Amino acid sequence: MLGGIVGDAVGSRFEGRRGRIETRDFAFFHPRCRFTDDTVCTCAVAQWLLDGGDLAAILRAWVRRYPDRGYGGLFRRWAANPSMGPYGSWGNGAPMRVGPVGWAARDEAEVLELARASAVITHDHPEAVRAAQALAFAVFRARHGAEPARIRREVEERFGYDLSFTVEEIRPHDRFDVSARGSTPQAMVCALEAVDFEDAVRNAVSLGGDSDTLACMAGSLAEPLFGIPAWIEEGVRPFLTEEILELMARFRARFGRPPHSVSRRPGSVTLSQEVGTPSGPEPVSSMKAFVIALPLHRVSAGGNRGGGPQGVSGVAPEVCVDRGPEGA
Repeated sequence: MLGGIVGDAVGSRFEGRRGRIETRDFAFFHPRCRFTDDTVCTCAVAQWLLDGGDLAAILRAWVRRYPDRGYGGLFRRWAANPSMGPYGSWGNGAPMRVGPVGWAARDEAEVLELARASAVITHDHPEAVRAAQALAFAVFRARHGAEPARIRREVEERFGYDLSFTVEEIRPHDRFDVSARGSTPQAMVCALEAVDFEDAVRNAVSLGGDSDTLACMAGSLAEPLFGIPAWIEEGVRPFLTEEILELMARFRARFGRPPHSVSRRPGSVTLSQEVGTPSGPEPVSSMKAFVIALPLHRVSAGGNRGGGPQGVSGVAPEVCVDRGPEGA
């Protein structure tokens, strides 16, 4: 889950800037970096996967503890009203928080079901669910050793996304797009064509627009592909609260992490020492995929997976998007 949190923090200071960044040459960490709603929601999903329980209640509790992190208007309304059900959003709020699912799931079927369940409490539009499933699936396959080219092919075949473009091709045309369909494939390509973790995050931020969420999603996939260098792991810590750091440690202890930080740069070497191998099953060879059609100072908080996360049932949607001018 650390990859998504790093991406969120790095991209946060560029989010919503007029025009595009159009450069990969920027300070990776900066005093204006902060964690946003992407991190808060990712942490809620991680806690749900660790401890079980009602994800909607867990997510609302995290939002109450971190109320000023750039939530969209409809999501804020949902978080403040326990009786409000999902609101049909097709936004990228579902895939931005799904990264931990790819680590916790034991097989491909569970990846898809947990991703669906993590999405539909708010984002029950088919496009939001599909994006969450696609990204969680890609994280799962990367965690179990699949190469970027294979992940690209499998995501295209199973989820119907076109991932044949490159970052350079889309950068001049990219815009502020908070739809799941219009941002998740782009974020995945930022990771799949990268040479290491840092490269993936820089790719995503260079697209501009919803930069924190693009980098969060790209970072989520880049972590199992490449690992995270020690300097990045240490660099993000001052921007996080003790609660978030403790949750990350618990999640890593339960579900593991990549064996080391790697790079695909010619002549590159491992950037951090070897650590424990990921926990979980061997890759599942085949399955009929189903897609639901349907600061530099420590921040203050501001204010047993058990039997597994509870299933979540959907409610008839009012088609809308919860992210936009008001923030993520």
